Amino acid sequence: QVQLVESGGGLVQAGGSLRLSCAASGRTLSNYAMGWFRQGPGKEREFIAGTSRNDVNTGYADSVKGRFTISRDNAKNTLYLQMNSLKAEDTAVYYCAADRARHSSPVYYTRQESSYDYWGQGTQVTVSS
Repeated sequence: QVQLVESGGGLVQAGGSLRLSCAASGRTLSNYAMGWFRQGPGKEREFIAGTSRNDVNTGYADSVKGRFTISRDNAKNTLYLQMNSLKAEDTAVYYCAADRARHSSPVYYTRQESSYDYWGQGTQVTVSS
């Protein structure tokens, strides 16, 4: 199985940027469809961004579209989330997740949290207004 460790969170002013990293070990990340989720204070965990195994197909929640970018560096076995124009409402714990998607097309990814098999421990992002 794959182990995931997020990093890069912190405190940033509104309008600023952060880049989150999700380092994988145990398995090659390119074998998985990947996703980023977040859970804000008093809220349920929600889908933010996803990418297929071959990174051809990506998708974003409406709340972050145009501001966040998901990407993957297979050489470093690491997933990234570039977050720009941050808002106070982006404050949350951010999680990366891996979906084995064993029987699915390489362009498949899902927004369904229950489909993801492996999760990181999360990294806190706090945006001050």
